[in-house]
Amino acid sequence: MERAEPIASYRDLLVWQRAIDLAEHCYAITKDFPREEVYGLTSQIRRCAVSVAANIAEGYGRDSAGAYIQLLKTSQGSLKELETHLIIARRTGIARGEVETAALARTDEIGRMLRALIRSVEKSAAH
Repeated sequence: MERAEPIASYRDLLVWQRAIDLAEHCYAITKDFPREEVYGLTSQIRRCAVSVAANIAEGYGRDSAGAYIQLLKTSQGSLKELETHLIIARRTGIARGEVETAALARTDEIGRMLRALIRSVEKSAAH
């Protein structure tokens, strides 16, 4: 399958675009969290969600494939941390189940995309 446009920036990466969408979604759902969670789960969920996209962008800007891969793996770690916070929010009754389920579906998709991008960068670096 061919891409219509070449990738000229991290902003052209579909995984980065999806990560931005996820961060926006996380800001929206945490807006309704209880006020006492502003420094707890609200802050943690937002920080992790932003970190996923930010690490993709930072890695893209690095000079070596190794540094790029390391930051993509950091992004994966932030994604898993986000998933954990979302599950805790649901299990404690802070988030509604359907909200958390939708967010987790997005994290699954982004996780698959990150793994594919890592494999692609590794393959390119090997040649």
